[in-house]
Amino acid sequence: MGRAVYGYGSSYYADLEKIVVHHPRNKYILVVIETERLVLRKFAVTDASFIFELLNSPKWLQYIGDRGIKSVSDAQDYLVNGPLKSYATYGFGLYLINLQNAGTPIGMCGLIKRNYLEDVDIGYALLPQYEGNGYAYEIASATAAYAFNELQLLKLAAITDLHNERSVKLLEKMGFIFKEKITVKTEELMLFYKDLNNVSKL
Repeated sequence: MGRAVYGYGSSYYADLEKIVVHHPRNKYILVVIETERLVLRKFAVTDASFIFELLNSPKWLQYIGDRGIKSVSDAQDYLVNGPLKSYATYGFGLYLINLQNAGTPIGMCGLIKRNYLEDVDIGYALLPQYEGNGYAYEIASATAAYAFNELQLLKLAAITDLHNERSVKLLEKMGFIFKEKITVKTEELMLFYKDLNNVSKL
């Protein structure tokens, strides 16, 4: 199961590169969840090049939207003001997905507290070349289990584009129930929930 990692301050994030590079025996310090094939770990600012690639991939732009990441510097800002800030504020956030054996980064998955949703939202995205291997289901299921079992959340939300059939099928396979369509800015999205107490009422 997952490894809970809590409460690091800004100095921790500033020193991440040194910790990972110069202290390989501590390589698991950032790990949150491990599955049979994948590792989910906290992001570092040094992951900016990967973020630049992922957030400009075709399906990210189509189904999630343009986040204005036009340079590696933009990607660094995204990490600082997104995942890293979320870790410090909530104790969770979006994480980097690595292949277990090769250590190759292939996507992101994690938990997000959005200001327009009452409950914590689960999100995931893979680089196109790693889709179709069951990775999204494997890591998203493990992340949901982590949220329920270790963070003690009772309910998880999930949102997806109306036309993202693959994402809808994945959420349904995980036991999420469609609740309603919502509009965020000008975009219409499908809102799903998984409620440990009473799924049938959603």
